[in-house]
Amino acid sequence: MVKAAVLYEANKPMVVKDLNQQAPKSNEVKVKMLAAGVCASDHHVMKGETAFPMPIVLGHEGAGIIEDVGENVTSVSKGDKCILSFVASCGLCVSCRTGLGNLCDTNRITGTKQYDGTFRLKDEKNEDIHQMAKLGVFAEEIVIPENACFKIDDDVPLDVACLIGCSVTTGVGGVINQKEIFPGATIAVFGTGGVGLNTILGGQIINSSKIIAVDILESKLEFSYKFGATHTINSKNEDVHEKILEITNGKGVDFGFDAFGSAITTEQMVKSLRKGGTGVIIGLAPLGMTANIDLVDMVRDHKTLVGSYYGSVSPHVTFERIIEFYKSGRLDINSVIERKYPLEKINEAYEDLESGKDGRGIIDFTI
Repeated sequence: MVKAAVLYEANKPMVVKDLNQQAPKSNEVKVKMLAAGVCASDHHVMKGETAFPMPIVLGHEGAGIIEDVGENVTSVSKGDKCILSFVASCGLCVSCRTGLGNLCDTNRITGTKQYDGTFRLKDEKNEDIHQMAKLGVFAEEIVIPENACFKIDDDVPLDVACLIGCSVTTGVGGVINQKEIFPGATIAVFGTGGVGLNTILGGQIINSSKIIAVDILESKLEFSYKFGATHTINSKNEDVHEKILEITNGKGVDFGFDAFGSAITTEQMVKSLRKGGTGVIIGLAPLGMTANIDLVDMVRDHKTLVGSYYGSVSPHVTFERIIEFYKSGRLDINSVIERKYPLEKINEAYEDLESGKDGRGIIDFTI
């Protein structure tokens, strides 16, 4: 039996309960969870804004220790500390073979099931339980694909490691892995939650000359200075476009990053780009949302709008880069962590996220 937080219905609390768990099969491992991030992507599922099958164990940002391995596992061993990737790249599909392991076709097709199309969790009614991103890290133990595991050294703290599994890779990776990004670039970051703060940290790594944080909560904007923001704009009270023009001497920013994911933030981002600038959508919007983009502006001012999923390249590549930045002291991930909760308080953790509390919350399985 394994204790896990199960979502049976959107807009209802998760239920923390015991589930039956199968042993790992070929190319699978069992991980003892030690830390899991409280991420807005899970909240979208909880609110019914993203379509996922239910019942489901949510959670896709995590780190832990390998407890057991199935047949044919070669890359990790019992006792290894690992960051968990929410895209367990198969390495064989077209996306993986062309360097886009973050978009693995096989992973997306099989969804919340394991790669053989079956489940590892069942409840007391013998009902199959889905695992978000094949992980479902809101559980004390999980059986997952070997390819989801990235081995790390013992000197990387587990709470830091778990954030590298999603928000850090999504935010920092979305900046440092962008084509044609350059030192001294001016950037604007729309949304200063967990992903937005890491996007700001990414701007620091590339030595951005101006990092403009945009949000509707003054407390979040003040908090963003701690991570390298040079200017802030409260979009509730100020005209974002006019303010960015003022800050950039009438030019607009070289790169805009929508770390929130909404029609309003994407529209503001594109409008605020300089001629020839690039807008990057990092945050995942609710299902079906569209933005009203000025097509004449896109053409006449030669702007580019791109999406960035999970750091834009194969996640294990970004993990390695981020760990090097962290160990060298150039990336302050620790300061993003503001709150820790036991698994039993997971619903409270998401209430805090919804209320707009600063920084990132962590489910700490050691408390």
